Order: sequence, then structure tokens, then C-alpha cells
Amino acid sequence: MSRLSNPSVADYGMLILLAAIFGGSFVLTSVSVHEVPAIFVVAARLVLATLILYAAMLIAKQSLPKFGPIWWVIAAAALLGSALPFFLISWAQESVDAGLAAILMAVMPLVTLVLAHIFTKDEKLTPTKVIGFLFGVVGVAVLIGFDKLGTLGDEAMRQYALIAAAICYAANAVITKYLVGLPRRATATALVGVATLMILPVCLIFGEFPSSSISNLALASIVGLAIFPTAIGTLLIFEIVDRQGASFLSQINFLVPVAGVIWGILLLSERLPANAWIALLIILTGVVIARLKLQPSKLSARKGRIKDKS
Repeated sequence: MSRLSNPSVADYGMLILLAAIFGGSFVLTSVSVHEVPAIFVVAARLVLATLILYAAMLIAKQSLPKFGPIWWVIAAAALLGSALPFFLISWAQESVDAGLAAILMAVMPLVTLVLAHIFTKDEKLTPTKVIGFLFGVVGVAVLIGFDKLGTLGDEAMRQYALIAAAICYAANAVITKYLVGLPRRATATALVGVATLMILPVCLIFGEFPSSSISNLALASIVGLAIFPTAIGTLLIFEIVDRQGASFLSQINFLVPVAGVIWGILLLSERLPANAWIALLIILTGVVIARLKLQPSKLSARKGRIKDKS
């Protein structure tokens, strides 16, 4: 990777575009799953995205990674980054509004902090990260409702499914560190292709086939899911990381839940309850706190200088 430069207007533009695409995915999912079973939405989305990414890979004159141990990492990333969370989100959104889904998914970067502490050696928890994570927990409790946290009703189960999807994405963020250095488009094609192979048998064996009277809007939403958040979104991620690195990309965690809420209001006329807005504020505050780095106090620095002189 070339030496990173200061972010340009184009870099920030791509970041905002990616946030808008990911935020819009909640609206597209909400529209599609009201007519098509969730498992079929996911399968169709992945099949179409695989074809698009495969074409992009050929255009870039890249080839799939050679078969070996790296494919175990690819399989894990495919499961936790695409197949499983796509299904959990789609199933949940059969009854959960797009805006609420976006807010619940905002806990992903906070969960990533905990998993990175457990499974990596160089990203340990700090006091600010712990406080940020606790803010996220409180935000989820406010959104779901303290009185419903221990219940297992249909509404609660679907909200828990969204949290599980956020955990999947967080685990995937840790796993994909092992894929650094591979050709970007080829890696994206491999990940989405393996996810497709995982979901298709489940879809064909256990899925309930959709009716023949699917509206054009639902079909367009499924195609939109394949083109925008799955294919173009994946390529945009790699482009941003190539240009400015993963740290710059992580700022998207502030933008996606807000974009999801805005899209839900504009396109689906959703009206979020007061506790949803409070939860969004609490969770985003947690994300901000978790990114803070404690600076050494002036007293400690002064002591260090005194010690050096002695």
C-alpha cells in the first residue's frame, strides 16, 4: 500500500457515499422481506453480487487465491461477514423497522473492541474503550426496553437477531485482518462466492418458496441489495482502505446508523419512538468515547523529565 496522504474531499465523499449505501440497505431489506422470504432475499442478493464481483475481478485481471489454509479464513469471513448476518438482518426486518435495525447494528464497533481484546495481542481494552462499550449496552437496553430484556417474544427475538448480526460483523472485522495483502477484488469475490455456496443449500432445503406475484418494487429492492451494499459497497471499502487505511474507514460507524434512520423516515415514513432517538445518542456517544485516547498527564511528563535529568 502506498504512503497515506491527508484525506481529500474525494475520500470524504466516498465515505459518505458508502454510509448512505449501507444505511439504505436497511430500507431495501425492509421492502423486499415483506414479500419474499428472508432466506431467498439473501440467496438472490449473494448470487447476483457474486456475478458482479467476479466480473470486476476479471476486469482487474486478478484471480482467486490459491487453495490452502487461507481459504479457512475466507470461509470464516464469508460466514460471519455475509451469510449469517445477512440472514439475521433480513429475518429480523420482517417486523423491525429499518431505522430501529440501523440503530441496533450501531453496537458493532463496540463489540469489535471486546473481541479484539480477546483474540488479538495489540488491541487491548483501555478505560475509554470499556466505558464506550458500557454506553453501548445501556443504549441497547434503552432501545429494547429494560422490561423486555429477559423476554423471548417474537419482537424481542428479532431485535436480539440484529444484535447477533452486529456480533457477527464484529467478529468478521477481527478475522479479516488475516486477509490483508491479498488482491482486493479477488478476495471480495471469494468471500461473497463462498457465502453464496453456504446459503444456497439452506435456501433450497429449508426455504419457503416465494409466491409468483412478487411486485416490481420488491424485485428492484433485491437487485439493489446485490448491486449497492453487497457489490459496490465491498469494492468501495477496499478502495477507501487502499487510499486512507482502516482507521479512516472506521469513521463510517458514526454515519451508517444515522443514514439508516434518515432513509427510513424519508422513504418508508417511519416514525421512531423517543427511546430510539435516546438509544441512538447513547450508542454513538459510546462509539465516540471508545475512540478517545487518554493522553499522559502533564504531571507524569514532568516527572519523566525530572527522572531523566537525575
